[in-house]
Formats: sequence, C-alpha cells, structure tokens
Amino acid sequence: MLPRATGAPGGRPNIVLIYADDIGYGDTGPYGATRVRTPNLDRMAAQGLRFTNAYCSSATCTPSRYSLLTGEYAFRKPGSGVLPGDAPMLIEPGRTTVASVLKKAGYATGVVGKWHLGLGAGNVDWNAEVKPGPEAIGFDYSFLIPATGDRTPCVYVENGRVVGLDPNDPITVQYGKPIPGEPTGVNNPGMLRWFPSHGHDQTIVNGISRIGYMKGGEAARWVDEGMADTITRKATDFIAKQQENPFFLYFSTHDIHVPRVPHPRFQGKSECGIRCDATVQFDWSVGRIMDALERHDLTRNTLLIVMSDNGPVVDDGYEDGAFEDLNGHLPAGPLRGGKYSIYEGGTRTPFLVKWPERVKPGVSDALVGQVDLMASLAALTEVGLSGQEGVDSFNVLPALLGESGAGREHLVQHAGILAIRAGKWKYIPKADRGSGSLHWNGGNRPANAPEELYDLEVDLGERNNVVQKYPQVAKRMAALLEKVVKEGRSRN
Repeated sequence: MLPRATGAPGGRPNIVLIYADDIGYGDTGPYGATRVRTPNLDRMAAQGLRFTNAYCSSATCTPSRYSLLTGEYAFRKPGSGVLPGDAPMLIEPGRTTVASVLKKAGYATGVVGKWHLGLGAGNVDWNAEVKPGPEAIGFDYSFLIPATGDRTPCVYVENGRVVGLDPNDPITVQYGKPIPGEPTGVNNPGMLRWFPSHGHDQTIVNGISRIGYMKGGEAARWVDEGMADTITRKATDFIAKQQENPFFLYFSTHDIHVPRVPHPRFQGKSECGIRCDATVQFDWSVGRIMDALERHDLTRNTLLIVMSDNGPVVDDGYEDGAFEDLNGHLPAGPLRGGKYSIYEGGTRTPFLVKWPERVKPGVSDALVGQVDLMASLAALTEVGLSGQEGVDSFNVLPALLGESGAGREHLVQHAGILAIRAGKWKYIPKADRGSGSLHWNGGNRPANAPEELYDLEVDLGERNNVVQKYPQVAKRMAALLEKVVKEGRSRN
C-alpha cells in the first residue's frame, strides 16, 4: 500500500489536474491580464511554479485531450479532430493512459467535467449504460459533459448513465439530420438569447442553439448558468471522498468555451465582457479546489497543475458581445494567433504547478508539453512504461518540479499543419494542401504561405520570418520534423 498522501515528506502526492478550455496565454493575472481579476490563480502562481514555455499538443481541444491522456501526438491518430457529440470513444479501451498509469500505482482516479473524446462504440443509446467510457482507460469515477456545451447531448453522464433521466422521456441524439418537430435556431430565432455567428443553429436548449440535434431528456438537461457549480461540486466531492488515500483528479472545466453563460454572480465582474466574466468563474472553480485541499489538510502534499487545452478564441460561434467588449484585453498576450492557429498563441498556454512539499515558487522557461505528463507522472510514481506506451511523452519531471531548467529538446505543434519548436527556433513548413497532413494549411495562414522560421528569443510575436537569413537552420528543423513524423514516435 502507498503511504497516505498527507504523510511524511517524499510520500507520493495526490495529483489534481485542472484543465481549462480556450483560456489563452494572456487571459489570466499570472500572465499579465489586468482587465480580469484572477486572485486564485494569482495565489497559486505566487506559491508555485509558473511556466512560460509550456504547450498543449494541438490548437483545438479533442486532439490536445487525446495527447494529454495517451502521451502520443494526436496527429498520429486518425479521426482525432474535433469530435461530434455522438462520436465513439477515440481512445481504445485498455490503452495505457495517465489515468491507468496512476491507477497501477495505487491511486484512486476520477474525471469530472468536459470529456470530448467520444463515448461508446457507435450509435450510442443515451437511455442505457453508455460504454465504453473513461472506465475503460483507467478512471474509477466519471462525471462528464459528454462533448462540449455547444454540442448535443446537453446532459451530464455519471459513471455511464445520464443523470436525472426520466425513462418516460427518452433521449434521441443525431447529427446531420434534424429531428421532426424539434425547434432549431435557424428556424426559430425568436427563441434565442443571442444569434449564432456561424453554425450553432440547430437544437435549442436553454435559449441557446447548439451543434447537433436532440429530443427528449427534458428533466436531465443541464442549465448552462449552473454548469460550473455542478462540476466543481462533483470535483470537491471526489476530493472529500478520497482524502484518506492517494488520488488523481482530472478536472476539466467548461469555462471559458462557448456558449459562455457564467452564473449571474459572475456576470459583469470583469472589465472585458462575458468571456472575461467566464474567466472569473473559472478562477472561482480553481479557488474551490484549492479550498477543498486546504479543508482536508491535503494542500502540502498535493501536486496541483493548471493548464489550458488550446489558445484563446473570441468569436467561436455566437454573437455574445465577446469581441466588442474586450476593452483592450489581449487574450493571447504578446503571442500571435490563437485557437486553430499554428502560431504560438494556438498552443502555448498558461501552465502553473504547485506542490508545497517539493516545488519552490518561481518562474521556469523550460520547454515542456502536456504530452509529457504520462512519462513524468509515471516516473514520479515509479511506474515503468514500455517502448510502445506514451511514444511522444518525455520524462520532464525535474523541470516540472523546478529542480532543473531543462525540459524537452523539441516539441511538435499541431493545427492542421505541423510545426516544430526546438530551442529558440520555431519552424513552420510551406503550406501545400497536396502534401498530406504534414504540410496542409492550418490556422490563420494564407493557403500559399511560404516556409517560416522564427527566433522566439527575440521575436516572440512571430513577426519577422528569418527563413532566408538562416536557410540551414530551416533545413535542419524541417528534417527533424520529418523524422519525428516518419518514425512514429519521438521518445526512444
């Protein structure tokens, strides 16, 4: 048996991973935001380690989540783009994940919040047990938003069952074809709180039209304003229940993804509109987790990590005033691009680590990726990985703990096109849709974009393409990217 997590120094810690949605590099106080107040994140940064060179694996959420849990770049996995709400499970049952590694180490494992990795094996019956799910890849407990808040089904699923479902009002979910008799945003705009700016004009739930069609399950449907309260409570309940034994909690918030409908107590609490109000709500959730750890005397020996699944987006499908109300706020801070973009704003995200028992407060510029969590946490808990597990995950534990300034040597970035970061250099291949997944255009690059090379030490905003000045560096970086892609792995 493992020692209790609150035990002697050196005992294995509890691990809590808070995964934000669409929060950019410049969206919070620790990374320079001034028009939105995030006191809990500020407190965490002051007490822990703030990373300035930390990356998710993709500029959109499903592939980042896949990489986070599997330790494999999502571009290697067919079908790992942004999934519809009725998609089958993307991670195959029995595959090694961060959760299964920690479960093998003796941890109780739980996931609460947004999932968006598919459920079931296709043609899901939402009125019966939905399997396979998180239990098939190492999680003991799950309370899920199945896909996203803007996609059907608009219900919570706890341990494979829709919460609060009335069997006399069964759920039907489908994509591609409307359900006769059910109102949609495109045909019933008078029922909407605000209009969609693109897409998002199908089934109406809570006055908001979504992607996908849904009928039934009226008693089980979530209320958007209560979503943060609901999932945060489930997360703190998990902590309370597991406090006597080591546990791993993957708490994946919906904030600040669209539709942005913060609870009324957070509305108007920022100086930059509804998107920033949702950021205040996210900060509250972080604070509730920190309070729960303190209440149960778990703070000192709990490894707490906060990061985001991709960069920021302002208009992501609804005319919610988010763009008009920015008031000078810069969601990506000094970075170029955001969600969907191959530039730094797409994949460089906030990354905070706090573990009072081991981690000293400070700032680190070590190059680390979310894909590295598998190997790093396996090393922390002394669980060995085979050569076929976590093929792109490096053990950067010394960097995560602030014991070393060195992280990984290179990291692939993904936004349709692939790019690579190594040392101070960032290389983006020429856009060419005829050359396969390595080279087709992504993000906000023009379709005929040339090769790009940036020295991030002097040009963090990627404004000065130096590929002509340093052709040999570009050639070396291109060869490295090609090697990582062709070899099917980056960890030896």
